[in-house]
Amino acid sequence: MYLRTTKRKNKDGSVVEYYQLAHNERHPVTRKPVAKIIYNFGRTDQLDREQLVRLCRSIARVCGLTVVDPYGADQPDIGSADTYLAPDLKIEGTVTYGTVLAIETLRDSIGLRKTFGDIAIANNLPQKYERALLAMTANRLCMPESKLGVWDRWLETVYLPSCCDLKLRHMYEAMDMLYQHAAAVEETVFFHTANLFNLEVDLIFYDTTTASFTTDCEDDPADADVSLRQFGHSKEGTWSTQVMVALTVTREGIPVRSWVLPGNTSDVSTVEQVRADLRGWNLGRALFVADSGMNSEDNRSELARACGKYLLACRMASVAEIKRDVLSKRGRFTEFMDNLHAKEVLVGDGERRKRYILCYNPKEAERQSRHREEVVAHLERELASHTDCKATKQWAAVQSLFAHHQGRPDPYRPRCCPRCSQVRWEMGA
Repeated sequence: MYLRTTKRKNKDGSVVEYYQLAHNERHPVTRKPVAKIIYNFGRTDQLDREQLVRLCRSIARVCGLTVVDPYGADQPDIGSADTYLAPDLKIEGTVTYGTVLAIETLRDSIGLRKTFGDIAIANNLPQKYERALLAMTANRLCMPESKLGVWDRWLETVYLPSCCDLKLRHMYEAMDMLYQHAAAVEETVFFHTANLFNLEVDLIFYDTTTASFTTDCEDDPADADVSLRQFGHSKEGTWSTQVMVALTVTREGIPVRSWVLPGNTSDVSTVEQVRADLRGWNLGRALFVADSGMNSEDNRSELARACGKYLLACRMASVAEIKRDVLSKRGRFTEFMDNLHAKEVLVGDGERRKRYILCYNPKEAERQSRHREEVVAHLERELASHTDCKATKQWAAVQSLFAHHQGRPDPYRPRCCPRCSQVRWEMGA
């Protein structure tokens, strides 16, 4: 039962509001809740306010409550602090409690408190490290500060009595403990999340990226603890000091585990370490999915161990087996979507056979065809404008670089005209 408010708009544009006492009943056919009006109080501008106050006091008397009417003539002013507080009671300060309590409860339900406690006991470390990690995690979610800011300023604004005796060094030492045992922490979080959401861990997607630094020198490779920042080619195409970040996720996008590797690490060389680190998580039946940067003979052998399954993207133009055996096989494409046609091609016999999924995008093929025609037309115009009919190799090489600069995967090559020495441009095979 509740007090319902309804509005009605008159022809002159004025709005009239009504109060009604109602309760919800479930419709016998549709089974949806329907409001049933018990009593109409009338228009709000014509309603006797004292009648509603008497009704509230009558209900409160049955419930053992007291209704205070701030606008009543016989009631004290609720705005005065003396009404509710003792005359000598003053508020010196307030702290936040609800947010940090929710964060701590969620963190404990995931199992991180027990994990950090077990790590501290196994390595003879203080239990204060677990409290320091809680403080830094809660601060990162509420009001991000540095470790010094958490210890010097932020802890005074929240109610975390278990963190009052923390020192600044505990913050830094706790981060070292977290870094050294990151695998155990990630395993705890992942399996709790998988159990909470009933995840089907049948697909593991893996990819890498780079994070660059604005520095002129890299870390000393001789120091294994601080040798991550190394010079390398970033994903943006620049040459800079960087680290490589690798991540595995489920089909729902839930992270499984992450890695931070030296910046000069190649994509193709990371699969063996990733596979070894995940082997202890009992994820051997999951299908490993990665892009063409991870595709190599060694990686395929590594992923196939212990009956492992994998799905790797492959560049058609760079693998002789694909050009010779896959593209030459006949077969119809199955249309899944307008921009995705695919067919299966098997190469080899027995258990050592390879299964290829050949994909075709009609829209992208049409776009690339138009672009090739535009590039060829532009090159023919440039060749026609050349004053010397005998094109030099240097000038032809410049035009070849221009063609590749257009971003086309198909190479262009010069071919001499049989009637003269003029160079014509045709698409290479």
